[in-house]
Amino acid sequence: LYALLGLLVAFLGYRMVRPLNIFVVSEAFERPIPVTNPPRALRSLSASECARCHAEIYQEWSASMHAQAWADPYFQVDFAFDGSQQICRNCHTPLQNQQEHLVLGFRDTEKWKPILAPNEAFDRDLQAEGVTCAVCHVRGETIIGPYGDTGAPHPTRRDPAMTDGFGACTRCHVASGNRWDTFYRIPPCGTVAEINEAGTAANCTSCHMPSVVRPAWNGGIPRPGRQHLWKGGHDPATVRQALEVELDVGDAGETTGRRATLTLTNVGADHYLPTGTPDRHLTVDFRLKNAGGEVLESRRHVLKRTILWRPFIVDLRDTRLPKGAPRTYVFDFRISSEPRPAALEVVIRYHLLDEPRRKRIGYDNGEPISTVLYRRQVDLD
Repeated sequence: LYALLGLLVAFLGYRMVRPLNIFVVSEAFERPIPVTNPPRALRSLSASECARCHAEIYQEWSASMHAQAWADPYFQVDFAFDGSQQICRNCHTPLQNQQEHLVLGFRDTEKWKPILAPNEAFDRDLQAEGVTCAVCHVRGETIIGPYGDTGAPHPTRRDPAMTDGFGACTRCHVASGNRWDTFYRIPPCGTVAEINEAGTAANCTSCHMPSVVRPAWNGGIPRPGRQHLWKGGHDPATVRQALEVELDVGDAGETTGRRATLTLTNVGADHYLPTGTPDRHLTVDFRLKNAGGEVLESRRHVLKRTILWRPFIVDLRDTRLPKGAPRTYVFDFRISSEPRPAALEVVIRYHLLDEPRRKRIGYDNGEPISTVLYRRQVDLD
């Protein structure tokens, strides 16, 4: 009995210190994409080469988080904090020439310990481009896209993945957590899987790549295409657009009582709101203020995903907003108390990162890590 107990304690102790593998490494992204040469008539795999003919698309990509996938300061700090694991590079710098090492194989069955060798074709400038044009549009030495009849100087063919709404997105956004020691539904990188779990056909492009009619290249003929914006969790306006807010302040049934009823509905995202890393969350604050603006009473609700990471990965609680399911929060208060309340303020804030997490990883953010999505103050008679 004592031997078994000792083994159990040793096993749990190991689970508390072992490398934290938070998703299953699938064949789709176990290695970088083996694109090493540009298609004929192109001088390089760089996005700047594409910009010679596709200037407007290039400008959109340049302002996107895809372009910042490697250089983003938060990613770099978080990446280093978690041990700079090779597997992260395969989505943040997906092309083989973007990586300093070649992946020859793996020392473990879970593929978290790659066998590496120096990559003589490594291009540091290309690495800085993150999810660059060639990641989605070059296969072999051919450009793929929604059309195959472009008459372009480089080889071109149509690929259904460019028109099916999510095909080009799945390589990096369907990470699975289906493993014996994990008891959570969707890993942090699995947004497409989160959509599929809800029973909705994934259609990433309808929101993140809005439809547009324009020439695909400089001087071309206008025809249907999509903007290369990929606005999402890093764009407060996009998050705000997905959230419907209704606030009603009325009588609570007593002459001196009031009730604030706040209803939130995710009307714009097929996945949960917010999605992505579990650090992202919403806060709802009710604040009762006096005439001088001092807060007399407050209440906060947090909408986030809470996960136990060790010794096993377990989904403990998820209070985020699923698509189309209204969520109501009620705040009761009295207006006859002293000091007398003069106004009720309701604030909804979106957080990209938990403050404790920011401090723990040592991220000295140059930009705000939270933003106000909704603020309303109701004067109380």
